[in-house]
Amino acid sequence: MSKLVERAEQVFRRCGMRLTSQRLTILEVLDESEAHLDAEAVHHQAKERDPNISLATVYRTLAVLREIGLVQQRHLTSDDQRGYYELGDQQHYHFTCLRCGRVIEFYSPHVTQIQQELSQEMGVQVLQARLYLDGYCPDCIDQE
Repeated sequence: MSKLVERAEQVFRRCGMRLTSQRLTILEVLDESEAHLDAEAVHHQAKERDPNISLATVYRTLAVLREIGLVQQRHLTSDDQRGYYELGDQQHYHFTCLRCGRVIEFYSPHVTQIQQELSQEMGVQVLQARLYLDGYCPDCIDQE
């Protein structure tokens, strides 16, 4: 049994829910993908594994997975209306190239430091930081 399945079973059990085969399929699609997938892309890949899975099921399942903390929904640009889904196991951030659309994931201890400072100075509890940057990647800068 994979670590993903073990973790998912624990979280679902703790929430009093069942880890159905369709929920597991969606988790596996997200786990195996190198790309940032929106709900339609998740549906397309899940349908290859389970032809009976509907887009409505994918949307409902993504909402449940987000609610219980197994999946995070990200927006990759300021005008992005779609959400992109990924497993919610590690805090990271995104840079999106405005020309080619390339998405670069990055980690920054500075964001953690800002969260800690804010908590200490203002007495707030930060649950999550969402940060995305946009601009031009090195390849697109070189094309000018």
